[in-house]
Amino acid sequence: MPNLLAAENISLALGTNQVLDAVSLGVGTGDRIGVVGRNGGGKSTLLRVLADAQPIDTGRVTRVGGLTIGMLSQDDRLDPAATVGDATLGDRAEHEWAGDPRIRDVLGGLLGGVGFGAVGGPDAIVGTKSGGERRRIALAQLLIDDPDLLLLDEPTNHLDVEGVQWLADHLVRRRSRPDNAFVTITHDRWFLDAVADHTWEVVDGRVEQYDGGYAAYVLAKNERARIAAATEDRRQNLLRKELAWLRRGPPARTSKPRFRIDAANELIKGEPEPRDEVELVRFATTRLGKDVIDLIDATVDVGDKRILDKQTWRLAPGERTGIVGVNGAGKSTVLRAIEGSQPLTAGKRKQGRTVELAFLTQEVRELDRYDGQRVIDAVTEVKSFIMLGGKEVSASSLAKRLGFSGARQQTRVGDLSGGERRRLQLLRLLMTEPNVLLLDEPTNDLDIETLTSLEDVLDGWAGTLVVVSHDRYLLERMCDRQVALLGDGRIRELPGGVEQYLELYAAQQRSAPAQTASTRTDVAASTPAASYSAAEQREARKEMARIERTLGKLADQEEKLHAALVEAATDPARATELDGQLRAVHAQREELEERWLEVGEIVE
Repeated sequence: MPNLLAAENISLALGTNQVLDAVSLGVGTGDRIGVVGRNGGGKSTLLRVLADAQPIDTGRVTRVGGLTIGMLSQDDRLDPAATVGDATLGDRAEHEWAGDPRIRDVLGGLLGGVGFGAVGGPDAIVGTKSGGERRRIALAQLLIDDPDLLLLDEPTNHLDVEGVQWLADHLVRRRSRPDNAFVTITHDRWFLDAVADHTWEVVDGRVEQYDGGYAAYVLAKNERARIAAATEDRRQNLLRKELAWLRRGPPARTSKPRFRIDAANELIKGEPEPRDEVELVRFATTRLGKDVIDLIDATVDVGDKRILDKQTWRLAPGERTGIVGVNGAGKSTVLRAIEGSQPLTAGKRKQGRTVELAFLTQEVRELDRYDGQRVIDAVTEVKSFIMLGGKEVSASSLAKRLGFSGARQQTRVGDLSGGERRRLQLLRLLMTEPNVLLLDEPTNDLDIETLTSLEDVLDGWAGTLVVVSHDRYLLERMCDRQVALLGDGRIRELPGGVEQYLELYAAQQRSAPAQTASTRTDVAASTPAASYSAAEQREARKEMARIERTLGKLADQEEKLHAALVEAATDPARATELDGQLRAVHAQREELEERWLEVGEIVE
């Protein structure tokens, strides 16, 4: 496919750090590209170079004539004096935006609908909004403007699970046409797998390019490491372990890229499960006994909001539970109730005598008093050695596993980045050897490599774990059980995992009180669907049925092409030919899905 943008031999040094070193790459029409890499490795700088917001030292970046580029950076560039309506919709007339299905989709997905209920309405002032709300407003503005090339730097920050799901669906549906493309930096592995058909890894001044999303990236990176006879045994072991979990994961994951399945199965043959559940529970029971922490008929109120209403939750030794829920449902409050710092309005909290509890909050200012110390000193102050996975592990060794190299361990805490401070905070907690660990959004500011290392460390940790996170991948990988808070005071079991939570959330939204009559009337009057005749709607339903039949046939073709690609793994010419056919099927499918959505607007 033709390039919208091409970079040739670009190099850039910032101070003594060679961020980009003779990098060449291109963004083609219809490309969906995910960018990964360690914190501070140059991902955001690369995006700024592509956006023409960062000068380069050498090389050339070529853009097609008339190309429009929009970038969501991690800096807040909204006018604080503007209204939310002006910031998102500009000078568009109400009938123009309210009648546009694409704009309504964005408003519904990010800002609570056409009334902007999630951010206080269109007349609210941007400067009064929280950081998370401003982030949503900036993202909505960008998606509504719909540039040819969309550059997103950590777009899932401040989005909850349902927001991440919506954004993934929106990008795949709306942003993979032949006339546009997007590039997104993300540490959210589920999101990467859901949206990307290519992955770039920024590492040591290079940009390594892979086909597919996270699952394909893990496999290809592992194969490259084997072929190159890499000596980094630890990293290879982590990649194999991660790949093993990907292949053994939830059934839904099999819808992700399937090329080289036989190679993947051969690679992980004999690889043990990430955790020995029976052994870990046995160890946890030995450390904790039968009693951990119980909330019995617990009611928790914060102000006039009821977070829990007569709920009983008994944590078991070795239990690994993830908490998901709507914004404002009180997930962090529930963690504090388990910890004991949040008083109960009614009911009882009971804690076992042997419990040693550690709580990773979202607050990293607790490290401020260590700013003048070296990293390793801040760790060894807690303890020099711990037992992990039945083995004695030194503070320096564990620090290295969590991304602090020997040289970086000598850095002053005050000079650490946000992601490094988060790692240090977690490292200090692990050195206390807790047997109950509460983690509140542990993925904040952590890159994928660090997350993988953290999961590996916790695989050998015997204790009870409770995690609040919007990161679906982490919840599936780290936890054996999920529960949901939907804002009704109840704790709901999710045997179906996050997918079941999204179904419950959607059902809750459908049963919520409808918009006021005046709002419904205004929107209906400006919505084209309201003016279609019964005959036109019947024709639209027929076309939808035809599209669905064709999509079924394309799915069968896709299955056969995937199987053929596996057989042609050792024949590059044949694999290239099949890959071209597969891309054509993908393009046809996406075009039909887009048409299905357009026709769906008529029959709604």
